[in-house]
Amino acid sequence: MLTIGLTGGIGCGKTTVSRLFEKRNIPVIDADVISHAIVQPGQPTLLLLKETFGEQVLLANGELNRQYLRELVFNDPNKKETLEGIMHPIIFGIMHDDLIKLNTPYGILSIPLLLETNQQAQVDRVLVIDCPETEQIQRVKARDQLSDSMINSIMRSQCSRSLRLKRADDILLNNGSLASIDTKVQKLHDFYLKMSAGKNN
Repeated sequence: MLTIGLTGGIGCGKTTVSRLFEKRNIPVIDADVISHAIVQPGQPTLLLLKETFGEQVLLANGELNRQYLRELVFNDPNKKETLEGIMHPIIFGIMHDDLIKLNTPYGILSIPLLLETNQQAQVDRVLVIDCPETEQIQRVKARDQLSDSMINSIMRSQCSRSLRLKRADDILLNNGSLASIDTKVQKLHDFYLKMSAGKNN
């Protein structure tokens, strides 16, 4: 089966594009969705994070204290590496298991850190969702109410826009209306269907 790796910087619109593919009955296996699921109260991964980083990573109700953990790892590269060493193997293992169960012409793996984690070898094509960096910052501010310094830290932790575009097989520029994005997704969908037909013959 043809596998598309969907990626892009924070605030570029990966979720919007994913939903438009799903509207066309194309399954999207989302690393962010999985990463949230595995740290719900009672999950082994959350207990592992508590053992690794201390009780402070839990809120009073037993849920993950995302703000504390985010600030902790973005201020300490070693802790960030430790967190990724715990989370990434679990997330990518689940994604692989979900992928092999699919029975569709093609499937999408949505991985924000696709290039940073060298997962491009696991996909047939890299689709980068792109937008100007000023627009990225505005969207993240409106969505997540993060400070400028935190947004800049997150963007610095991701590979540069120029590198993403250089490594892309396909680029969807997300700088217009939802209707215009939908049209771009339809073109990619038609292209991937033709490519998958060739791959499966």
